[in-house]
Amino acid sequence: MTDTATPSTTAWWRHAAIYQIYVRSFADADGDGTGDLAGVRDRLPYLRQLGVDALWFTPWYTSPMADGGYDVADYRDIDPRFGTLAEAETLIAEAHTHGLRVLVDLVPNHCSDQHPWFRQALADGPGSPLRDRFWFVPGRGTDGELPPNDWQSYFGGAAWTRVTEPDGTPGPWYLHMFAPEQPDLNWEHRDVRAEFEDILHFWLRKGVDGFRIDVAHGLAKKPGLPDVGPDPDLTDLPYQDCDAVHEIYREWRKILDSYDGGRTFVGEVWLPTPDQFARYLRPDELHSAFNFEFLCCAWDAAALRDVIEGTLAAHLPVGAPPTWVLSNHDTIRHVTRYGREDTSFEMGDKRLADPSDPVLGRRRARAAALLTMALPGGVYVYQGDELGLPEVRDIPDALIQDPTFRRSLGADRGRDGCRVPLPWTGATASLGFSPDGAPAAPWLPQPADWAAMSVEAQLDDPESVLTLYREALALRRARLVGLPETLALTNAGADTVCFDRPGGFRCLVNIGAEPVTVPAGAQVLLASGPLLRDTGGQRVPTDTCVWLDMGGART
Repeated sequence: MTDTATPSTTAWWRHAAIYQIYVRSFADADGDGTGDLAGVRDRLPYLRQLGVDALWFTPWYTSPMADGGYDVADYRDIDPRFGTLAEAETLIAEAHTHGLRVLVDLVPNHCSDQHPWFRQALADGPGSPLRDRFWFVPGRGTDGELPPNDWQSYFGGAAWTRVTEPDGTPGPWYLHMFAPEQPDLNWEHRDVRAEFEDILHFWLRKGVDGFRIDVAHGLAKKPGLPDVGPDPDLTDLPYQDCDAVHEIYREWRKILDSYDGGRTFVGEVWLPTPDQFARYLRPDELHSAFNFEFLCCAWDAAALRDVIEGTLAAHLPVGAPPTWVLSNHDTIRHVTRYGREDTSFEMGDKRLADPSDPVLGRRRARAAALLTMALPGGVYVYQGDELGLPEVRDIPDALIQDPTFRRSLGADRGRDGCRVPLPWTGATASLGFSPDGAPAAPWLPQPADWAAMSVEAQLDDPESVLTLYREALALRRARLVGLPETLALTNAGADTVCFDRPGGFRCLVNIGAEPVTVPAGAQVLLASGPLLRDTGGQRVPTDTCVWLDMGGART
């Protein structure tokens, strides 16, 4: 197929609003209970009307789904659950006709244990050259019965699994920083590098506008695979942020830059220091990376101001745009997080059992949405955020599919609670996710009270979360896109986040208990909730964000 990318060389990604689609849970067109590409195609008008600029698709490749598609068996084909490669090509082209760009998820740290390379490596037995494309390592101990080192999987338990050879004897161990079904690839091997360079070309020729890179900090490992030890330095772990990873991205950037249309990379980069993070954003590496410090930040004015200032300072030396995100497919929905006493987030301890006030959480989530959209740079919206969906925390154990639940022996209930299929209407058993009368139930159960939060219920409601998102995205595009990626924090009170951007635009978030007065003469452009009015003018109540035009204001 010829290159069908949107013909533009502008750096659209510097200010884009990008919508994350978890395909399995977005919309099911064929009634089998699993979202699919046909369902996405049916909803493209909705996404265009929402006002986003691009769509990021989580892995749609052929996969056994041991980790929701992040265990890839074939990087050049679509999983039959979702559709066909031809449908993906059609979807990319149709998205472009709607003015929507397309980013696809690339998973280069590991593949599936059902990938042909890995299956053949096991079948060939000792000495197979295919084993050099992975990390097959002899074990420690008298008979190799102990793992090669002390690395632990991000999903819990040892990061090593011992293989049984074709003749039934115990063999070496292979590395998997995630589930055993996800063997890590050896990026020191030339065949691995060549394979992914070809994969990039494959999808770029299909017309994709860029890639989200999974575990972007994890591809390279320290030579010799040394132990972490009992007191590890979190800034110098042997399985992440090794210097060799930057060479990979410099080569990838050359490939991307050889295509027109403003193609882009965004990296999933979880690292402990701003300096480490910024190295991935040098002009010849990735274009942008997710700002997880902002996502994890508590709903606290001082903390938010610090993160905003720190984010801009970290990006400035490398000239990269910041990104702002509140939720994704790996975290918990921020409506639930913001309704808790402790509003921060940690990947290693999601605290799903903590009590959460849904009314308080939704009010804060509305304010946070306006805050993120007012900040300079790009903004990401996870599907369902625009509906104000909460985390589903009561999925029955028997229905949980996230491997972290099994690997942690139930201590971590996993990420399925933010992956529940979307409600489109309130009139059908599947809330419009599947066709009426579909033979199969959605792959995860939907709460009954989600009918009131469906797209249909919110679409014509001027006070709904969906209406707020649509208005904010439209105003953002008209007023903020194209402005310099700067802001000036303004002192509007210790419990506020307040900043000005060029052109007289001000964003004010009140996180304190006392209302904050809107400056006289300022025009209210948009507010996340009702403002108070008295003889002194308009005031912003607690947990509310307001956008102001300061053209006639007296401050």
